[in-house]
Amino acid sequence: MAVTSSSRMHIAVYPWFAFGHLIPYLQISNKLAKKGHRISFFIPSKTLPKLQPFNLFPHLITFLPITVPHVDGLPLGAETTTDVPHSSQFSLIMTAMDHTRPEIEHILQDMRPHAIFFDFVFWMPKLARRLGIKSIYYSVISATTFGYIYVPSRQLCGDYLSEADFMQPPPGYPSSTIKLHAHEARFCASMSRTRFGSDVFFFRRHFTGLQECDAIAFKSSREIEGPYVDYLISEFKKPVLLSGSEDTQQPTTTLEERWAKWLSGFNTGSVIYCALGSECTLPKDQFQELLLGLELSNMPFLSALKLPHGVETVEAALPEGFEQRVGGRGVVYGGWVQQQLILEHPSIGCFITHCGSGSLSEALVRKCQLVMLPHISDHFFRARTLSSVLKVGVEVERGEEDGYFTRESVCKAVKIVMDEEDETGKEIRENRAKIRELLLDKDLEESYINNFIQSLQAVIA
Repeated sequence: MAVTSSSRMHIAVYPWFAFGHLIPYLQISNKLAKKGHRISFFIPSKTLPKLQPFNLFPHLITFLPITVPHVDGLPLGAETTTDVPHSSQFSLIMTAMDHTRPEIEHILQDMRPHAIFFDFVFWMPKLARRLGIKSIYYSVISATTFGYIYVPSRQLCGDYLSEADFMQPPPGYPSSTIKLHAHEARFCASMSRTRFGSDVFFFRRHFTGLQECDAIAFKSSREIEGPYVDYLISEFKKPVLLSGSEDTQQPTTTLEERWAKWLSGFNTGSVIYCALGSECTLPKDQFQELLLGLELSNMPFLSALKLPHGVETVEAALPEGFEQRVGGRGVVYGGWVQQQLILEHPSIGCFITHCGSGSLSEALVRKCQLVMLPHISDHFFRARTLSSVLKVGVEVERGEEDGYFTRESVCKAVKIVMDEEDETGKEIRENRAKIRELLLDKDLEESYINNFIQSLQAVIA
C-alpha cells in the first residue's frame, strides 16, 4: 500500500506494563512503520533498553519513556509485572499505570496523534475523545476469549460473574468444543471479583474500554479465529480489525553467547524450551513438578521460569538432588531471556508454553512442537483452540478441580509431540506444519496488514 502525506498516520500506543503486551504492541508498531506510518510508543523508562533491539524502524517508531509513579506495596523501581515477585502485586502495577494519566494526557494534548492503541487503561477512550483522538482497543487476548467472556450479554450480569456463569458460553457462541474445566471457571470468576488497579473491578475495566472505544483490534487472523471474529462483530456493533496472527519479524540483535553456545551442543530439534511468561508464578510444588517432568523426559531442556513466591534463588527452588541427576543436559534460569531468538535456534524441538499471545505468535511460525500449560483465562481458550479445534499441540493433563499437573502428565505431553512413532503426535506434527506454512505465506501477511491499515484509516476518517 503506497503511503502519501495525506494517508500517513500517526499512532500512539500504550499497552499494559507486561512483556506479553509490550512485545505484541511493538510488533504491530513495526508492521505499521514498515508501511510508512509514525508510531509514538509510551514505555516505562527502565524497560526501554529491553525493547530497543526489537524496534526495526527507529526513524519512525519513537519510544516515549514514562516515569512510573511509586505505589506503596511495590518494590522500589518496579515498572512491569516482571519486576514484582507475586501476581498479587499486578494490581499495584495497574494502579501505578493509572497514576500516569496526567502525564499521558499532557503529552497527547501536545502530540495529537490520529489514534491511540490501548488495552488495560480503561480511561483512555474518554480522554482520547476529548482530545479528538480515536481510541483502538488493541487486544493481545484472543477473539475466542473475548467472545466467551467480554461480550455485552455478559455485562448484563453486573461487575462480576459466577463460576456457574463461566461453565456455560454466552448465547450464540460459535463453538461447543471450547469449554472450561471447573478450576478454570473458578479462576475466571475469581478474577471478575478482583479489584484491579485504582479500585476498579477487573472485568469492569475491560468492559468499559470495549464499550467506549472507537474500534476493537486483535492480533489474530480468520484462519485461526474466523467464527469468533464474526461473533464479536455481531455482538459489539463496531469495527473489528485483524492484524494477522504471525510474527515473522527478526530482532536486530543476536542470541546471548551463553545460550547460543549451550544450545549448539545438542542435535537439531532435540531440546525442550520451557517458559511461562512474565506473569506466571507457579507454587513451589508445581514449579518442582514441572522440572521433574522435564527430567523424566530424558531430553535436554532450557527452562526460563519466574521463581516461586518467597524463593530467592534458583538453587533454592530446585527439587532435591535435581542438579546432580540432570547434569549438563538441563538449565533452569529465573530471569528474562531472548525468547524469539531461542525459538529460532535449530536445536529447539519442543516449546512448553503458557499460551500467551506473544509466545504463540513467535512459536507458530517456528518449527518447534507445542505443549500447552495455560495459566490464566485467555490462555485457557488459546490452549483449547490449538489442542481441540486446530489440533496443532497437546495440553498437559491437569486435575479437574484443583488444576494441578504431575511430572508424569508433563512428560506424557512432551513424548506425544516429540516421539516420531506416536500416532497422535504424527497428526499434530502434520497439522503444525500446515498452519506454519499458512502463516508464513507472505501474501497472506501482506493482505492482513494492508486491510488493517485501510480499516484503521476508515475509523480515523
